[in-house]
Amino acid sequence: MISLTDSQKIGMGLTGFGVFFIFFGMILFFDKALLAIGNILFVAGLSFVIGLERTFRFFFQKHKMKATSFFLGGVFIVLIGWPIVGVVLEVYGFFLLFRGFFPVAVGFIRRIPILGSILNLPFISGFVDKVGESNNMNSPHGGELP
Repeated sequence: MISLTDSQKIGMGLTGFGVFFIFFGMILFFDKALLAIGNILFVAGLSFVIGLERTFRFFFQKHKMKATSFFLGGVFIVLIGWPIVGVVLEVYGFFLLFRGFFPVAVGFIRRIPILGSILNLPFISGFVDKVGESNNMNSPHGGELP
């Protein structure tokens, strides 16, 4: 079993509440307040889970500056009151930032009995195979041209 420090446990809670508020804000037709609270909780929770220094190192790597700009720019735009535009930018930045983790996540989900069989359905498996390809991880730029 993985042991977590108290700050990591707090971070998991903050991140979970952040994801909940973002999801709930999108269900309620992009409610500005819920999305803003969710964004703040998600970023704060991530900082608690992996630490402040590692969070800065993750977001501000040279090859991830475009993704970070989109993600944090989307957070800022949600905070100033344009939730739909902000969420679109955030989602794009999120996929750019975390695309190196998708092959690991897809491999893990495929080992789960019910979810693995869902991912192997004909119309879903092509998309999942495309997302789960690991060729982006071989490049130091994550598949982007320098």
